[in-house]
Amino acid sequence: MRRTSELVPRLYEMHETWPAFMTHDPIGEALLGRVPEEFPQYCVMATDGGRVVARGQSVPFDAESPGREEAPDRGWDAVPVRAFDDHRHRRPTTAASALDITIDADHLGRGLSHHMLAALRDAAGRQGCGTLLAPVRPTAKHREPRVPMDDYIRRRRDDGLPADPWLDVHVKAGGVIEKVAPASMTISGSPAEWRQWTGLPFDRKGEVEVPGALVPVHCDTAHDHAVYVEPNVWVRHTATSRS
Repeated sequence: MRRTSELVPRLYEMHETWPAFMTHDPIGEALLGRVPEEFPQYCVMATDGGRVVARGQSVPFDAESPGREEAPDRGWDAVPVRAFDDHRHRRPTTAASALDITIDADHLGRGLSHHMLAALRDAAGRQGCGTLLAPVRPTAKHREPRVPMDDYIRRRRDDGLPADPWLDVHVKAGGVIEKVAPASMTISGSPAEWRQWTGLPFDRKGEVEVPGALVPVHCDTAHDHAVYVEPNVWVRHTATSRS
């Protein structure tokens, strides 16, 4: 692992596999790019021959002030807003939350996700955070977009571990599944924009199943609007530094 501050200009050089529509979350567009600059001590990278092949980003926030909770229903969208507001007002940090773990497409399937999760947990621990939360995006849920997330996360293999591969990684690493974040990420746009992002027609009212989406996108052609509200799964890790 390398210090993020050394490689910030190359953070997004990887060949990523995120669906195109995922890059249009307004919170992500406004704040995600600032995370490694403002919170480098909570971010990690992996390199191979000088090339960035994986990144992990997290942010600290105050979860104990009145009206706050560690695992908000708005999940991913809530966390960076709180983190930057807390940073600006110098509020105390009581927890950290992961924002993403992304692996270069050419390095998928090599176990890097396990190492990146451990590195994020260690990074939070080194800053004195006892908890690393994660609004997890289950990697196989997109295959069954109409299955409620509450039902999906209850699925277990014969050994009792989660059936979803990414939830399985978190639980094997000591994570505890807390609850569903029902409105973790909201992405809105016109049908024309969704056509551009997905290649699908978006020409009639109703639910549209989009490749890579965890739930259907609701399209309202009469009002020239389509919205995707993605549920995630809050997982809690104990953050302790091994260094």
